[in-house]
This record gives sequence, structure tokens and C-alpha cells, in this order.
Amino acid sequence: MENKQLKSKGEVDYDYKQDILFFKTSERDYAKSIELENLVLDVDKEGFIVGIQIFEASKFLNISRNMLLKIPTWQFEANVRDGRIEFRLMFQIVVRNKIIEKNPIIMQPISEPLPNSNLICEA
Repeated sequence: MENKQLKSKGEVDYDYKQDILFFKTSERDYAKSIELENLVLDVDKEGFIVGIQIFEASKFLNISRNMLLKIPTWQFEANVRDGRIEFRLMFQIVVRNKIIEKNPIIMQPISEPLPNSNLICEA
């Protein structure tokens, strides 16, 4: 099966009150959502993952809410392959005027059929 490739500019948003971190492409239209444990994936009509919402983000990423308010640079990569999704988040936070790199990897099985694809989205 062919692996679809996409690279896009994106946006990041953090809801401090609800503790939801949201990364999304700015060049693709949302078609539907897929709910996982503490994540919601946004998918476009071609089956690309075009956004990710992380609930209880400060707890999940082990980063304070205040630090999540200001993410100067970031990138996420989503890979769908054989019924599994892998996210690689790469972002920076500022701690006492020092930039710290964070690189969590999230892997989840998905029951909804999505085509094999790779998306790289960055600010």
C-alpha cells in the first residue's frame, strides 16, 4: 500500500482552563474526528491526520500549564501504518529564560481504517 506524504505549516493553541493542547495544520480542512484515550485526532477527507488535541496535557506531558501557554517552536509528525498511529511531538518551552526541548512519542492502535500516511506539521 502506498504511503501518502504531506508537509504543512500549522498552529498551536492551549486552553489553560480546560488543559487541552491543540496542534493543527493551517492548510487542510477538517472532515472528522477520531477519539482515543486522552487524544482526539482530526482527519481530513483524504485520510491525513491534520490535528491532535491532547486532554489533560500538563499531566500527560508532565509540564506545567503556564509553560504550555508559550510554545515558541514546535513540530508534530503523524505516521499511520497498518492500523497504528505514531505521533512525534517536538516542541520547546521556556523555563527560567532557558529553552528546553521536549520530544514525546505517542503510539496508539486505531480501529478506524485510515490510509498509510505521513504528515509533518510545523510552526
